[in-house]
Amino acid sequence: RDIATCIAAVAEKAGAVTGNRVRTSLSTFFSWAMMHGLVESNPVIGTAKNREHSRERVLEPAELRAIWNALPDNHFGAIIKLLALTGQRADEIAALRWSEIRDDAILLPGERTKNHRQHIVPLSVPALRILDAQARRVTAAGELRDLIFGVGDGAFSGWSRSKEKLSASITVAIGKPLPHWTPHDLRRTTATGMAEIGIQPHVIEAVLNHVSGHKAGVAGIYNRSSYEREKRQALDLWAEHLLSCVEGRESNVTSLRHAR
Repeated sequence: RDIATCIAAVAEKAGAVTGNRVRTSLSTFFSWAMMHGLVESNPVIGTAKNREHSRERVLEPAELRAIWNALPDNHFGAIIKLLALTGQRADEIAALRWSEIRDDAILLPGERTKNHRQHIVPLSVPALRILDAQARRVTAAGELRDLIFGVGDGAFSGWSRSKEKLSASITVAIGKPLPHWTPHDLRRTTATGMAEIGIQPHVIEAVLNHVSGHKAGVAGIYNRSSYEREKRQALDLWAEHLLSCVEGRESNVTSLRHAR
């Protein structure tokens, strides 16, 4: 009963998905405790799992424009812009390190990616400008800080408060609040936008560091290409298309949807 009540309380406050993640963590903990003779059973077994709904939010061009133009000139603003330009995961960009920047690309080591595979993210000119504008800082001990964003010894973590302030700014700018969105929606929006301007699915998967579709199963075993050249072209095209959208000007990239 205690476990079920705890999971229900988390789900009510933070959502069904978070409730399920807490349930999984608790179950893993009690399974470990059983293996070490600390408890006789796993009390999570038998508790209900919350129903999860697939997230399908893709931001419209007007929404992207409203978000981009209301972003503050700080770490949060830089991170959101980089997420929109690169399509990477929020935690990967929030914890980005100077040592991971190699010339005009990000080199994410396997321990920093969801699938534990090294991932190269070519940087468009707008993305490079955002990174170039970040100051190199030192720690309290006087050592050069490797983490680009955040304060203290950790990576950027002020998501909730920063997004609340951004939402307030957007409401003032456009006269109404945007429907609920999350930083992860930018990843889905980038993938969808790339597809709309004609980027091939296998290249989009490579940009997102997905091992599915074209690189899953037997195809993945024999096709070891990382599509670095194609990824660079795709991200350059997407950057031009995105900036034309947020700046309210004509894009130099022709969408296949409009070309048919």
